Amino acid sequence: MGPTTPSWNITNTVVKEAYYTENLSCLTMFNLITVIVAVVGLAGNAIVLWLLTFHIHRNAFSVYVLNLAVADFLQLCIQIVHSLECILQLDYRYFLFLLIVFMYAYLAGLCMISAINIERCLSVMWPIWYHCQRPRHTSAIMCVLLWTFCLLLSLLLGLGCGYISRVSEYYFCNTSSFIITAFIIVLSVVPFVSTLALLLKIICGSHRVPVTRLYITIALTVVVFIFCGLPLGIYLFLLQRFENVRRILFPIVWEIIVFLSCVNSCANPIIYFLVGSIRHCRFQWQSLKLLLQRAMQDTPEEESGERGPSQRSGELEND
Repeated sequence: MGPTTPSWNITNTVVKEAYYTENLSCLTMFNLITVIVAVVGLAGNAIVLWLLTFHIHRNAFSVYVLNLAVADFLQLCIQIVHSLECILQLDYRYFLFLLIVFMYAYLAGLCMISAINIERCLSVMWPIWYHCQRPRHTSAIMCVLLWTFCLLLSLLLGLGCGYISRVSEYYFCNTSSFIITAFIIVLSVVPFVSTLALLLKIICGSHRVPVTRLYITIALTVVVFIFCGLPLGIYLFLLQRFENVRRILFPIVWEIIVFLSCVNSCANPIIYFLVGSIRHCRFQWQSLKLLLQRAMQDTPEEESGERGPSQRSGELEND
Protein backbone atom coordinates (compact mmCIF):
# COMPACT_ATOMS: atom_id res chain seq x y z
CA MET A 1 0.00 0.00 0.00
CA GLY A 2 1.35 3.40 -0.94
CA PRO A 3 2.25 6.23 1.42
CA THR A 4 -0.71 7.50 3.38
CA THR A 5 -1.28 10.03 6.10
CA PRO A 6 -2.72 8.55 9.33
CA SER A 7 -6.20 9.78 10.14
CA TRP A 8 -5.19 10.70 13.68
CA ASN A 9 -2.02 12.65 12.78
CA ILE A 10 -1.94 15.63 15.16
CA THR A 11 0.37 17.68 12.98
CA ASN A 12 -2.14 18.76 10.40
CA THR A 13 -0.43 21.79 8.89
CA VAL A 14 -3.54 23.53 7.65
CA VAL A 15 -5.32 23.35 10.98
CA LYS A 16 -2.24 24.52 12.85
CA GLU A 17 -1.61 27.50 10.58
CA ALA A 18 -5.22 28.63 10.85
CA TYR A 19 -5.18 28.30 14.61
CA TYR A 20 -1.88 30.11 15.04
CA THR A 21 -3.16 33.01 12.94
CA GLU A 22 -6.48 33.39 14.75
CA ASN A 23 -5.43 32.57 18.32
CA LEU A 24 -1.84 33.77 18.53
CA SER A 25 -2.23 35.57 21.88
CA CYS A 26 -3.90 32.60 23.56
CA LEU A 27 -1.32 30.23 22.11
CA THR A 28 1.57 32.40 23.27
CA MET A 29 0.13 32.66 26.78
CA PHE A 30 -0.31 28.91 27.15
CA ASN A 31 3.15 28.12 25.82
CA LEU A 32 4.82 30.84 27.87
CA ILE A 33 3.25 29.46 31.07
CA THR A 34 4.26 25.96 29.98
CA VAL A 35 7.88 27.04 29.55
CA ILE A 36 7.97 28.69 33.00
CA VAL A 37 6.43 25.65 34.71
CA ALA A 38 8.69 23.28 32.77
CA VAL A 39 11.82 25.16 33.81
CA VAL A 40 10.77 24.87 37.46
CA GLY A 41 10.11 21.18 36.91
CA LEU A 42 13.50 20.69 35.29
CA ALA A 43 15.17 22.16 38.36
CA GLY A 44 13.14 19.93 40.71
CA ASN A 45 13.80 16.74 38.77
CA ALA A 46 17.47 17.64 38.40
CA ILE A 47 17.75 17.94 42.20
CA VAL A 48 16.07 14.54 42.63
CA LEU A 49 18.40 12.97 40.05
CA TRP A 50 21.45 14.53 41.70
CA LEU A 51 20.49 13.38 45.19
CA LEU A 52 19.48 9.84 44.22
CA THR A 53 22.54 9.37 42.01
CA PHE A 54 25.29 10.70 44.25
CA HIS A 55 24.03 11.28 47.80
CA ILE A 56 21.33 8.76 48.74
CA HIS A 57 21.72 5.01 48.99
CA ARG A 58 19.34 3.52 46.43
CA ASN A 59 16.82 0.86 47.41
CA ALA A 60 14.06 -1.05 45.62
CA PHE A 61 11.70 1.93 45.51
CA SER A 62 14.12 4.78 44.93
CA VAL A 63 15.43 3.07 41.77
CA TYR A 64 12.00 3.53 40.20
CA VAL A 65 11.83 7.10 41.50
CA LEU A 66 15.20 7.80 39.87
CA ASN A 67 14.01 6.46 36.51
CA LEU A 68 10.72 8.34 36.82
CA ALA A 69 12.70 11.55 37.34
CA VAL A 70 14.69 10.78 34.17
CA ALA A 71 11.46 10.29 32.19
CA ASP A 72 9.94 13.50 33.59
CA PHE A 73 13.13 15.44 32.87
CA LEU A 74 13.11 14.25 29.25
CA GLN A 75 9.43 15.10 28.83
CA LEU A 76 9.98 18.62 30.16
CA CYS A 77 12.90 19.20 27.81
CA ILE A 78 10.74 18.25 24.81
CA GLN A 79 7.86 20.41 26.05
CA ILE A 80 10.15 23.43 26.39
CA VAL A 81 11.46 22.97 22.85
CA HIS A 82 7.94 22.54 21.48
CA SER A 83 6.58 25.57 23.35
CA LEU A 84 9.47 27.75 22.20
CA GLU A 85 8.80 26.64 18.63
CA CYS A 86 5.19 27.76 19.02
CA ILE A 87 6.08 31.10 20.64
CA LEU A 88 8.77 31.97 18.09
CA GLN A 89 6.80 30.40 15.20
CA LEU A 90 9.76 28.32 14.12
CA ASP A 91 9.84 25.55 11.53
CA TYR A 92 8.05 22.34 12.53
CA ARG A 93 10.27 20.00 10.53
CA TYR A 94 11.54 18.35 13.74
CA PHE A 95 8.14 18.14 15.41
CA LEU A 96 7.55 14.49 14.48
CA PHE A 97 10.92 13.43 15.88
CA LEU A 98 10.24 15.34 19.10
CA LEU A 99 6.83 13.69 19.28
CA ILE A 100 8.41 10.22 19.16
CA VAL A 101 10.89 11.11 21.90
CA PHE A 102 8.09 12.62 23.97
CA MET A 103 5.93 9.51 23.61
CA TYR A 104 8.94 7.39 24.60
CA ALA A 105 9.45 9.39 27.79
CA TYR A 106 5.71 9.46 28.51
CA LEU A 107 5.38 5.67 28.22
CA ALA A 108 8.50 5.14 30.33
CA GLY A 109 7.18 7.43 33.07
CA LEU A 110 3.85 5.60 33.08
CA CYS A 111 5.69 2.27 33.36
CA MET A 112 7.73 3.51 36.33
CA ILE A 113 4.59 4.68 38.16
CA SER A 114 2.96 1.29 37.59
CA ALA A 115 6.11 -0.60 38.60
CA ILE A 116 6.56 1.26 41.89
CA ASN A 117 2.88 0.64 42.74
CA ILE A 118 3.24 -3.08 42.02
CA GLU A 119 6.45 -3.17 44.07
CA ARG A 120 4.76 -1.55 47.03
CA CYS A 121 1.70 -3.78 46.71
CA LEU A 122 3.87 -6.92 46.73
CA SER A 123 5.77 -5.73 49.80
CA VAL A 124 2.48 -5.35 51.71
CA MET A 125 0.45 -8.30 50.41
CA TRP A 126 3.24 -10.88 50.53
CA PRO A 127 5.81 -9.45 52.97
CA ILE A 128 7.59 -12.75 53.74
CA TRP A 129 8.23 -13.55 50.08
CA TYR A 130 9.15 -9.96 49.34
CA HIS A 131 11.73 -9.65 52.11
CA CYS A 132 13.19 -13.15 51.81
CA GLN A 133 12.70 -14.44 48.25
CA ARG A 134 12.66 -11.34 46.05
CA PRO A 135 15.58 -11.57 43.59
CA ARG A 136 18.37 -9.07 44.04
CA HIS A 137 18.55 -6.14 41.61
CA THR A 138 14.95 -6.74 40.47
CA SER A 139 14.22 -3.01 40.30
CA ALA A 140 17.22 -2.21 38.11
CA ILE A 141 16.50 -5.11 35.75
CA MET A 142 12.84 -4.14 35.47
CA CYS A 143 13.74 -0.53 34.68
CA VAL A 144 16.05 -1.62 31.85
CA LEU A 145 13.37 -3.90 30.42
CA LEU A 146 10.70 -1.19 30.66
CA TRP A 147 12.87 1.44 28.96
CA THR A 148 13.68 -1.04 26.18
CA PHE A 149 10.06 -2.06 25.70
CA CYS A 150 8.89 1.57 25.55
CA LEU A 151 11.59 2.33 22.98
CA LEU A 152 10.39 -0.54 20.80
CA LEU A 153 6.78 0.65 21.04
CA SER A 154 7.75 4.21 20.13
CA LEU A 155 9.83 3.06 17.16
CA LEU A 156 7.00 0.78 16.05
CA LEU A 157 4.58 3.70 16.02
CA GLY A 158 7.10 6.05 14.42
CA LEU A 159 7.89 3.69 11.57
CA GLY A 160 4.30 2.62 11.00
CA CYS A 161 2.82 6.13 10.94
CA GLY A 162 5.60 7.84 8.99
CA TYR A 163 7.00 9.87 11.87
CA ILE A 164 10.52 8.58 11.17
CA SER A 165 10.67 7.37 7.58
CA ARG A 166 7.95 9.65 6.12
CA VAL A 167 6.39 6.51 4.64
CA SER A 168 3.35 5.31 6.54
CA GLU A 169 1.28 2.16 6.29
CA TYR A 170 -2.35 2.72 7.24
CA TYR A 171 -3.12 -0.66 8.79
CA PHE A 172 0.28 -0.96 10.42
CA CYS A 173 -0.14 2.52 11.91
CA ASN A 174 -3.60 1.72 13.26
CA THR A 175 -2.38 -1.57 14.71
CA SER A 176 0.57 0.16 16.40
CA SER A 177 -1.62 2.88 17.87
CA PHE A 178 -4.13 0.28 19.07
CA ILE A 179 -1.38 -1.69 20.84
CA ILE A 180 -0.07 1.44 22.57
CA THR A 181 -3.60 2.53 23.53
CA ALA A 182 -4.28 -0.85 25.13
CA PHE A 183 -0.89 -0.67 26.85
CA ILE A 184 -1.69 2.76 28.30
CA ILE A 185 -5.12 1.62 29.50
CA VAL A 186 -3.63 -1.38 31.30
CA LEU A 187 -0.82 0.66 32.85
CA SER A 188 -3.31 3.32 33.94
CA VAL A 189 -5.53 0.78 35.69
CA VAL A 190 -2.64 -0.90 37.53
CA PRO A 191 -1.69 2.07 39.79
CA PHE A 192 -5.34 2.74 40.61
CA VAL A 193 -6.08 -0.89 41.50
CA SER A 194 -2.88 -1.38 43.52
CA THR A 195 -3.41 1.88 45.43
CA LEU A 196 -7.01 0.90 46.17
CA ALA A 197 -5.88 -2.57 47.32
CA LEU A 198 -3.36 -1.02 49.69
CA LEU A 199 -5.99 1.37 51.02
CA LEU A 200 -8.35 -1.53 51.74
CA LYS A 201 -5.49 -3.41 53.38
CA ILE A 202 -4.76 -0.40 55.59
CA ILE A 203 -8.38 0.18 56.58
CA CYS A 204 -10.01 -3.25 56.58
CA GLY A 205 -7.21 -5.81 56.71
CA SER A 206 -7.00 -8.32 59.57
CA HIS A 207 -3.39 -7.22 60.04
CA ARG A 208 -3.61 -3.51 59.45
CA VAL A 209 -0.69 -1.90 57.69
CA PRO A 210 0.40 1.48 59.10
CA VAL A 211 0.41 4.44 56.76
CA THR A 212 3.97 5.40 55.89
CA ARG A 213 5.44 8.36 54.06
CA LEU A 214 6.19 6.11 51.08
CA TYR A 215 2.52 5.17 50.75
CA ILE A 216 1.50 8.84 50.85
CA THR A 217 4.14 9.67 48.24
CA ILE A 218 2.95 6.92 45.90
CA ALA A 219 -0.74 7.76 46.40
CA LEU A 220 -0.22 11.46 45.63
CA THR A 221 1.87 10.61 42.57
CA VAL A 222 -0.93 8.38 41.25
CA VAL A 223 -3.63 11.00 41.90
CA VAL A 224 -1.66 13.74 40.13
CA PHE A 225 -0.96 11.46 37.17
CA ILE A 226 -4.63 10.51 36.78
CA PHE A 227 -5.76 14.14 36.65
CA CYS A 228 -2.79 15.71 34.84
CA GLY A 229 -0.82 13.02 33.01
CA LEU A 230 -3.44 10.53 31.84
CA PRO A 231 -5.43 13.02 29.67
CA LEU A 232 -2.42 13.32 27.36
CA GLY A 233 -2.34 9.58 26.72
CA ILE A 234 -6.12 9.46 26.17
CA TYR A 235 -6.03 12.36 23.74
CA LEU A 236 -2.86 11.40 21.91
CA PHE A 237 -3.55 7.71 21.37
CA LEU A 238 -7.34 7.39 21.60
CA LEU A 239 -9.25 10.56 20.66
CA GLN A 240 -6.97 11.35 17.73
CA ARG A 241 -8.39 8.30 15.98
CA PHE A 242 -11.74 10.08 15.49
CA GLU A 243 -11.80 12.81 12.89
CA ASN A 244 -14.87 14.60 14.26
CA VAL A 245 -13.55 14.65 17.83
CA ARG A 246 -10.18 15.91 16.64
CA ARG A 247 -11.78 18.69 14.62
CA ILE A 248 -13.82 19.84 17.61
CA LEU A 249 -11.14 19.63 20.30
CA PHE A 250 -8.02 20.56 18.39
CA PRO A 251 -6.05 22.66 19.04
CA ILE A 252 -6.92 24.64 22.17
CA VAL A 253 -7.64 21.46 24.13
CA TRP A 254 -4.30 20.07 22.95
CA GLU A 255 -2.48 23.05 24.43
CA ILE A 256 -4.29 22.63 27.76
CA ILE A 257 -3.51 18.91 27.86
CA VAL A 258 0.16 19.57 27.13
CA PHE A 259 0.23 22.07 29.97
CA LEU A 260 -1.38 19.55 32.35
CA SER A 261 1.22 16.98 31.32
CA CYS A 262 3.90 19.53 32.13
CA VAL A 263 2.33 20.04 35.58
CA ASN A 264 2.37 16.28 36.13
CA SER A 265 6.10 16.05 35.35
CA CYS A 266 6.82 19.00 37.65
CA ALA A 267 4.67 17.77 40.53
CA ASN A 268 6.63 14.67 41.53
CA PRO A 269 9.67 16.45 43.06
CA ILE A 270 7.31 18.80 44.88
CA ILE A 271 5.41 15.81 46.27
CA TYR A 272 8.62 14.19 47.50
CA PHE A 273 9.81 17.27 49.36
CA LEU A 274 6.38 18.14 50.76
CA VAL A 275 5.79 14.62 52.08
CA GLY A 276 9.31 14.61 53.50
CA SER A 277 8.65 17.90 55.28
CA ILE A 278 5.52 16.70 57.11
CA ARG A 279 5.95 17.48 60.83
CA HIS A 280 9.22 19.17 59.94
CA CYS A 281 8.38 22.79 59.21
CA ARG A 282 11.95 24.03 58.90
CA PHE A 283 12.70 23.82 55.19
CA GLN A 284 16.33 24.51 54.30
CA TRP A 285 18.24 23.84 51.10
CA GLN A 286 20.81 21.76 52.94
CA SER A 287 17.99 19.48 54.17
CA LEU A 288 16.69 18.46 50.72
CA LYS A 289 18.54 15.17 50.99
CA LEU A 290 16.86 14.44 54.32
CA LEU A 291 13.43 15.42 52.98
CA LEU A 292 13.80 13.07 50.01
CA GLN A 293 14.91 10.25 52.30
CA ARG A 294 11.87 10.81 54.52
CA ALA A 295 9.54 10.73 51.49
CA MET A 296 10.95 7.27 50.64
CA GLN A 297 10.56 6.10 54.26
CA ASP A 298 8.60 2.84 54.49
CA THR A 299 8.39 2.63 58.27
CA PRO A 300 5.68 4.07 60.58
CA GLU A 301 6.32 7.58 61.86
CA GLU A 302 6.73 6.47 65.46
CA GLU A 303 9.40 4.01 64.34
CA SER A 304 11.24 6.44 62.09
CA GLY A 305 14.26 6.33 64.31
CA GLU A 306 14.60 2.58 63.76
CA ARG A 307 14.98 0.64 60.59
CA GLY A 308 11.98 -1.54 59.80
CA PRO A 309 12.08 -4.75 57.75
CA SER A 310 11.10 -3.01 54.52
CA GLN A 311 13.79 -0.37 54.98
CA ARG A 312 16.46 -2.93 55.80
CA SER A 313 15.46 -5.02 52.81
CA GLY A 314 15.62 -1.97 50.55
CA GLU A 315 19.04 -0.97 51.84
CA LEU A 316 20.43 -4.45 51.32
CA GLU A 317 19.39 -4.32 47.70
CA ASN A 318 21.78 -1.88 46.11
CA ASP A 319 20.07 -1.46 42.78
